[in-house]
Amino acid sequence: MEKSKRKSNCNSTISRRSFIGGSAAAAAITIVPAYVLGGPNRTPPSEKLNIAGIGIGGQGRWDLENVSGENIVALCDVDWAYAADAFKAYPKATKYRDFRIMLEKEKGIDAVVVGTPDHNHAVVSMMAIKMGKHVYCEKPLTRTVYEARALARVAREAGVATQMGNQGMAFEGNRLINEWIWDRAIGPVREVHAWSDRPTHNGQLFWAQGIERPKDTPPVPSTLDWDLWLGPAPYRPYNPAYVPFAWRGWWDFGSGGLGDMGIHNLAPVFSALKLGAPESVHSSSTLVYEETLPLASIVHYQFGARGDMPPVKLHWYDGGMLPARPDELEDTRELSCEDGLIFVGDKGKIYVEGWGGNSPRLIPETKMKAYKLPPKTLPRSIGHHKEWIAACKTGSETRSNFGFAGPLTEAVLLGTVSVRMGGKKLEWDSENFKITNLPEANKYLHYEYRPGWTL
Repeated sequence: MEKSKRKSNCNSTISRRSFIGGSAAAAAITIVPAYVLGGPNRTPPSEKLNIAGIGIGGQGRWDLENVSGENIVALCDVDWAYAADAFKAYPKATKYRDFRIMLEKEKGIDAVVVGTPDHNHAVVSMMAIKMGKHVYCEKPLTRTVYEARALARVAREAGVATQMGNQGMAFEGNRLINEWIWDRAIGPVREVHAWSDRPTHNGQLFWAQGIERPKDTPPVPSTLDWDLWLGPAPYRPYNPAYVPFAWRGWWDFGSGGLGDMGIHNLAPVFSALKLGAPESVHSSSTLVYEETLPLASIVHYQFGARGDMPPVKLHWYDGGMLPARPDELEDTRELSCEDGLIFVGDKGKIYVEGWGGNSPRLIPETKMKAYKLPPKTLPRSIGHHKEWIAACKTGSETRSNFGFAGPLTEAVLLGTVSVRMGGKKLEWDSENFKITNLPEANKYLHYEYRPGWTL
């Protein structure tokens, strides 16, 4: 779901739409003839991809707008009323309710854009990848830790072009964070604080958390196929408390503020500090309910040393919780209450205001002004969606391919497992894929799909 601009006493943040235009001219596509002349799963750059959209009523519709220069040949959504605007925008595209039928029937599809609720990300993306389709999937990559591991592995084996929809990975600031930290601008980084106010929005709940399952069972709207909407998730009666967007706070369908905005705000941390699997995670939160995530949580990750980088502690805050205000931040500047990052190094701090790592600054400002900026060593983005289109055609890299997005999603979702376990510390054995000190927590790494649904 797109993060809209807000009016508040906090510093404003850039919208997802507004960054596309600014980043699009940052670099040009380099065409690699080896991929054009017979590489697997590639479409020549001079030709248009045949793209299908799956889950097109919300964020998926915006994603389609950003690849609409290609051929949009098929559209799939379980709620045709919610998807009506997308259907109208692409009248030549064939309409479907069941993505499985669409993928089996539409043999000419080259690539798919997945904008379904989180609990369907893995089953949709996996089927497409196994059929040799390129995949753009919204964030978080999956609903469970197991799905993230499985999807990243199969994508790597298939050799298709992939991209997760954390659009901040295309931001200029995202690259600057990498280059400054690798330049030792603040010395070795041993601690990071990251936050988002989600699930709140303008001081009010953007989606429900901290509630029990509704008891009423109203009729399913005639335009909605409720069984297909549930997909692999456990069965429950239809209720507007879940759709069209209120699903994100329910354990069966989403992962709350951490899964929503943690994927955005932790991505530059993972890329700059070269993080992989955490060694451990523990948390604290408001009341934990059986059905929904709590209203607010704080999650603490411990990562080991990586090469010449020391161990690092990473702290996540959501639901209005914030880290301590850094002493280096000038009295005239507010600490954003919406989204932000603080990198704590041995020689200073980097404060990032807004989501996705967009606006990094050394603090205080006197230190920023004195800093001699290092060379721009990382390629600049042509745009998050354009990266994926180029990769489909040429085999070029995407910055949030599933090889990066999978481990990031794993770590984020391990935080939600700790929250679900009442904040208990989890010791994570990534190689053997298990929580070693609390065996009962392993049941939350995945769940049993409903009959008829598999990876």
